[in-house]
Amino acid sequence: MSATEPKVEVQPRPFVLAGVSMRDLLASCAAADAVSRPPRAPESPAAVEQRVRRRRHREAA
Repeated sequence: MSATEPKVEVQPRPFVLAGVSMRDLLASCAAADAVSRPPRAPESPAAVEQRVRRRRHREAA
């Protein structure tokens, strides 16, 4: 380093805690996602019957 170059002192940044654990952050994101989606439309009787028939078929196999 030459005499004409200014000295630059590198100071470490202070360690900052966010105050929120990763678990709480992920839980809040999942809750926000669940709340922001519109409710599912009710199933038609034909769709319910088809699901029941598939379940019975699986149980019989």
